[in-house]
Amino acid sequence: MEITSAQLKELREKTGISVMQCKTALTEAGGDMEKAIIILKKKRSEAADKKSDRTLGAGAVGVYLHNTNEVAAMVMLACETDFVSKNEEFVALAKDIAMHVAATDPRYVSKDQLPAESIEKAKEVFAAEVEGKPAEMQEKIMAGKLASYFKDQILMEQDFIKNPDQTIGEMVTGAVQKFGENVSIAQFSRMSLK
Repeated sequence: MEITSAQLKELREKTGISVMQCKTALTEAGGDMEKAIIILKKKRSEAADKKSDRTLGAGAVGVYLHNTNEVAAMVMLACETDFVSKNEEFVALAKDIAMHVAATDPRYVSKDQLPAESIEKAKEVFAAEVEGKPAEMQEKIMAGKLASYFKDQILMEQDFIKNPDQTIGEMVTGAVQKFGENVSIAQFSRMSLK
């Protein structure tokens, strides 16, 4: 099957991934756009896993101030080199995440920052809802309830406000694939008058 330039352009616009990676994914998917997107997402997480232990020595601070001047947010998006930190798309990603933080007010960057005490209190609240269910199902039900409850509080798990089909975590792992470096949200801050 021959991959057309129109297919490549469409996949590149949807994913922001390099033309060569898009061509490889489309070829592997036999020209099926949806399969190619799934292949790229799978490769994105594999690339992020491989680069996750690399040292982050550079980055950009994304700043967003709402037009009402009542809400602002800053995000420190870290990467490995100055070359990537000065890239326009990297800086734009930091700003987009800052805008998202201003809009959604998350409490934690990732799941591993959740305090054990908060998890235990949530488990106590949901215990009654899993009571009486089959023992083998209780753990899965509890995990689902906890994930659902904490999703709005964890930045990496939130759906991006400008594109709800993608989470902030997927945007970050996409940046790892796009820039070929470890990329991470080092910290964020939000201020609001309300």
